[in-house]
Amino acid sequence: MFEKYSDEGIKGVSAKRTDKAAALIKKFGGAVNSMYALLGKYDLVLIVDFPGIQEAIKALVALKRLTGISFATAPAVTVEEFDALMAEV
Repeated sequence: MFEKYSDEGIKGVSAKRTDKAAALIKKFGGAVNSMYALLGKYDLVLIVDFPGIQEAIKALVALKRLTGISFATAPAVTVEEFDALMAEV
């Protein structure tokens, strides 16, 4: 999940809000593997796992409500999973 702070969203940056965001992701069946602050196009990237796209959508909307920040996603599979998928094509 990629995030770019809005002017309003940057005001609420805190470890407490980060903990609330991680708890919210967990509430919707997700698991946060790691979080990184970035320099460039995005300010944060969260590496997360969700059981499915529906849970991810719910979590993204809930995070927007909590933080006022929009998140973009880039669904991914491991290279091993990709190779297995391509073997079926």
